[in-house]
Amino acid sequence: MAEEKTTVKSSLANADADTLVKAIVEELDEMKAQDIKIMTVSDKTVVTDYLVICTGNSSTQIKSISGRLEMKMREREVEPLNIDGYAEGTWVVMDYAHVMVHVFHRDMREFYKLEKLWSGSGEVTLNSGNEAK
Repeated sequence: MAEEKTTVKSSLANADADTLVKAIVEELDEMKAQDIKIMTVSDKTVVTDYLVICTGNSSTQIKSISGRLEMKMREREVEPLNIDGYAEGTWVVMDYAHVMVHVFHRDMREFYKLEKLWSGSGEVTLNSGNEAK
């Protein structure tokens, strides 16, 4: 039987917004979420520092991505303040205080166009070492 490789990742319990967003995006990337965008909105709202927007191909994949992200963040001692939309599986919003994660179905993402709504905000990219640039 193939041995499963497990990697213990450090706690994020007291992580700052930059560290948290990097960890979330790393997990989303590992889960094959598509078209991941990071937008910095701290100068536009007091509600959060970052929006992370990504796409899944089906309600099953969207539920899988959001459920697994919740599990992975809990393993690292980070609890979401709220999760909404999981039952429908077309747009799941996960509130991690400093980071709001939006996992969209392609059609919903196109309809709501959050990137356009927040177009005045800066888009952040991560290099291969997961450092913001």
